[in-house]
Amino acid sequence: MTREEIIEKVKGTLAEEFEVDESVIQPEAVIYETLQLDSLSLVDLVAVVQYTFKVKIPAEELPTIKTFAQLYDYIESHVA
Repeated sequence: MTREEIIEKVKGTLAEEFEVDESVIQPEAVIYETLQLDSLSLVDLVAVVQYTFKVKIPAEELPTIKTFAQLYDYIESHVA
């Protein structure tokens, strides 16, 4: 899966799941603010990533993923 495919899939999936416009999902945007996540929504985000990409994000690594670009990097480096 190429980075472009990952970006498109993330944008489409998260826009639908969190009911936001795809245009607000920009690489440098902060995930929590953009998607208006609370702790429960954060669990949903992790589940969506795991289900969609078969990539598990351990709890201890979650704080290091702040922007969508960092999320793309993480998925790209862990996707099979």
